[in-house]
Amino acid sequence: MLMTEEGFKVLRENFGKLSQSQVDGINSIVTAIHADKNISHAQAGYMLATVWHETAKTMQPVIEYGSEKYLKSKQYYPYIGYGYVQLTWLANYKRMGDYLGIDLVKTPKLALQPEIAAKIMIAGMKKGMFTGKKLSDYINQSKKDYVNARRIINGTDKAELVAGYADTFEYALRRP
Repeated sequence: MLMTEEGFKVLRENFGKLSQSQVDGINSIVTAIHADKNISHAQAGYMLATVWHETAKTMQPVIEYGSEKYLKSKQYYPYIGYGYVQLTWLANYKRMGDYLGIDLVKTPKLALQPEIAAKIMIAGMKKGMFTGKKLSDYINQSKKDYVNARRIINGTDKAELVAGYADTFEYALRRP
C-alpha cells in the first residue's frame, strides 16, 4: 500500500493544495504503515485521518499546542504531547518506550522523530495503548466504524470530522 499520484490527486481535490512537507509526511507515514503488513486500507485511512487532525494538517510530528509557560504548568510536564498523536504522561511514555525498546522517559522528544512518531501511532492504535480501545475494535473485516474509532485516541471529540477525513484517505489509498 502506497499513496499514488492518483491518491494525492484525491487528497488535493478534497483538502486543497498540499505542501511538500505534507506530501513528505504522508509518504513517511504510509511507508511505516505499509511495513506493518497487517493494516487494511480502511485502518490506514483512519490512521492518516487521525494524524491529519492531531497535527493540525501538517502531517509532521508536533508539540502540544501552547506557550512554554502553559506547557510547564501541565501536571504531566515534561511528558507533554509529542508526535503524531500527542503522547502524554510519564506512564504512557514509559509503556510505549518499553514496548518499542526506546528510552522515551529519558528523552521524550524522541517522539518528535517521524519514524518513532509513526511507530508510536501504529502500536498505540493497533494495541489499544492510548485509551484501551484498539483499531480492530472499530475497523476490521466485518465493520468500519470511523466515528466510534475516535475513542482510540480522544473519546468522541471531533469524531464526525475525523471520520470524514478517514473516508477521503481510504479512498485515496485505494487509487491505482
